[in-house]
Amino acid sequence: MGFFTYLRRDLEQIVFKDRDPHAIPSMDGPFSPNDRLDRTTPIGEPLLGADAVAEAPDGAICVSAGSKVWRLGGAGYQDRAVLAEFDGDVGALAYHPDGRLLACTANGLAAVDKAGRKIVLAEAEGEALKCLTAVAVAPDGTIFVSDGGTHHGASDWCVDLMEGNALGRIMSCGPALDGARVLLRGLNYPGGLAVAPDGYLWFTESFGHCLSRARISAPGVIATPESAIRNMPGYPSRLGCSAKGGFWLSLFAVRTHLVEFVLREDDFRQEMMRTVPQPYWIAPALASGSDCLEPLQLGGLRALGIEKPWAPPRSYGLLARVDAGGEVVETLHSRVGGRYHGITAAIETAQGVVIVSKGSGRVLLQQPDAHR
Repeated sequence: MGFFTYLRRDLEQIVFKDRDPHAIPSMDGPFSPNDRLDRTTPIGEPLLGADAVAEAPDGAICVSAGSKVWRLGGAGYQDRAVLAEFDGDVGALAYHPDGRLLACTANGLAAVDKAGRKIVLAEAEGEALKCLTAVAVAPDGTIFVSDGGTHHGASDWCVDLMEGNALGRIMSCGPALDGARVLLRGLNYPGGLAVAPDGYLWFTESFGHCLSRARISAPGVIATPESAIRNMPGYPSRLGCSAKGGFWLSLFAVRTHLVEFVLREDDFRQEMMRTVPQPYWIAPALASGSDCLEPLQLGGLRALGIEKPWAPPRSYGLLARVDAGGEVVETLHSRVGGRYHGITAAIETAQGVVIVSKGSGRVLLQQPDAHR
């Protein structure tokens, strides 16, 4: 196995010498490191497992955490109550124009009306939906949903990465969760969706480190996708609309040369997965620093009680704003030793930018007048 891996790699470098090698781009320009995430304001007490956020029609926000969806309202979103509860973990959220809450669950896409009644889309074209990662709604009520893969649930995203799977799908269905169809297959873990005002469906591929878009040519139908960003320094996730046009793009971790090396070494990676407990794999993480057995410890040794912000990151906090043309124009960081890692969702509301740090279990608020 190892010999053929090296032979294939060498032949690809000779035959496809002009192909993008997917080297990790430098964190400079709009990606230049800062501590803006660490200067945001936490909203209330931690929400263990906080994952995604959506704005309700009345201006409140809803946050998924574990098997519950919480409603946060009032000034600074300090008031909170449980809005809905499911049998398993809840991920991405969105509101349909008719007022229903759409929630990605371990059992499929759920639609919850104001009376609490639920209907669930559990399959598309005969295939179960068990790894839903994002949901977005077009102005005509058409629903788009992404499935990270067919082998594992959303909580096992790291296993999908280490196995090198590219089994992601993007699907559409009607407002009644009817007529589900698969629009794209073979994606490298699609993690985010958004419908732009100009009629494009934007989507990320987390393990392909890219952002793409496709024109919505008819209700529930898209044209051939085109690339907007080919190679990012992190793993892109969900998309939330920005008041300035474009999107807030969450990146739940940044790439490192060590992880990229492990992903290329099939024999080592398979042995690691077989013999090492998953929390100690050489792999991206949403949070780190709580266990002395974690990898990459030597690179992050503390000096005078301070963990250096430029140490090799096992986890990191990163949120980017992308303009309507697909260019990154600004970023917010929580570097090594920072407090808010594992950014999985962000939306912009009248009260500011609401950010979910799954690594810390915190929901954060950046005020509209916050200085850069």
